[in-house]
Amino acid sequence: MTATTAHRAPNPVLRVPPAAPAEAAAHFRASLALHADVSDVAAALSAGGDPGFVVVDSRSTESWDQGHVPGAVHLPTALIPGQAPALLDPAVPVVTYCWGPGCDGAARAALALAELGYAVKEMLGGFEYWVREGFAYETWQGGERRNPDPLTAPVAGDDCGC
Repeated sequence: MTATTAHRAPNPVLRVPPAAPAEAAAHFRASLALHADVSDVAAALSAGGDPGFVVVDSRSTESWDQGHVPGAVHLPTALIPGQAPALLDPAVPVVTYCWGPGCDGAARAALALAELGYAVKEMLGGFEYWVREGFAYETWQGGERRNPDPLTAPVAGDDCGC
């Protein structure tokens, strides 16, 4: 070992070694069972027919009025225990969303629904990435759509290839 390598700080990425492949596979399989991204939700909703799930917006009424996913059910997290049984079929999986990746409201809503016995996934990116990826949304004034943000969505096609 040279003097240079003896004083070098550990690689921050590998300071904690990667998980064993089987452990990593179990983790990512579990993650995919709990999450859906906005482009997959949008594709399923736009395919026509029954997508096999219902989308729940867990934000306030003011936020809902500002914009929401077309066809979503408005069910603020605090109201889930009292209103979910009247609004949601327990046999239909639920996809929750809130504002965006900086907000854990969708996770709190998903937890509340799971505790009531619903199969649930959280939509990663929330409403922020729905809009940033250029999908149509509804406001209290009607439908809107913005151009995709080139840093979040492919601008030359519908598929990012992932």
